[in-house]
Amino acid sequence: MTADDALAAGDSDWEREPARSGSLRTFGAVVQALREHAGLSRQEFAERVCFSRHTVESVEQGRRMPDPSFVERAEEALGATGALRRAAPHLTRGEPGLAAWFRQWGRLERVAVSLCTYECRLMPGLLQSEGYVRAVFANSIPLLTDEQLEAQVTARLDRQTMLRERPNVPFSFIVEEPVFRRGLGGPEVMRGLFDHVLEQSARRNVMFQVMPLESEAHACLDGPMRLLETPEGRRLAYSEGQQNGRLIADPKGRCHVVGCVGV
Repeated sequence: MTADDALAAGDSDWEREPARSGSLRTFGAVVQALREHAGLSRQEFAERVCFSRHTVESVEQGRRMPDPSFVERAEEALGATGALRRAAPHLTRGEPGLAAWFRQWGRLERVAVSLCTYECRLMPGLLQSEGYVRAVFANSIPLLTDEQLEAQVTARLDRQTMLRERPNVPFSFIVEEPVFRRGLGGPEVMRGLFDHVLEQSARRNVMFQVMPLESEAHACLDGPMRLLETPEGRRLAYSEGQQNGRLIADPKGRCHVVGCVGV
């Protein structure tokens, strides 16, 4: 299915969170079936496994990776068949290292024929040095485990390969000057970032601009935004905030982003 095919089916579909991991949905369905077979409501089951009703609902709907203690307690509460305990090691989150709200945009990035990014908080992911990437995720709240951090770093570095693997695709970046003044990770990390950005922006398909701190006019005060063009010639936009992101497919929203970034 092309981007236009999906959009024709309904622009609102592009603003939903992408499909959850099949293994999580299957596991959740089994938990729900066993709970209902045992004659327990979600609230009753939640009390038996010492988790909130909301957590139980999230697991059953495949939205949440179950905690190991949840699996063990659920196993005991639902008949100790061994099914949940055996299934748990095979659960996956779908696309490791990519936030749920970003996955759909990440897939669109890989086939886009042009991409424009405006960023005011930190260096765009496609231009981050490895040291900077690690500093970014080391500051995550709540803290990531070593395995989670490595998955995030790997996913971000993998995304960056498109700059060299797709030399015919123009990439445009507009970054606020304070991003360069923020000493994230310390002087050594920032020096490495400066060198990396200079190297990447020297590519013929990469345009890099800095928004001066003293600029008196500013069209992007609402925050970070991205704009891409699909192979079918359709423009889509994306905005991101605290722990969430939104794919913008409606014409009015797209026109607003186009006007802000000036492309």
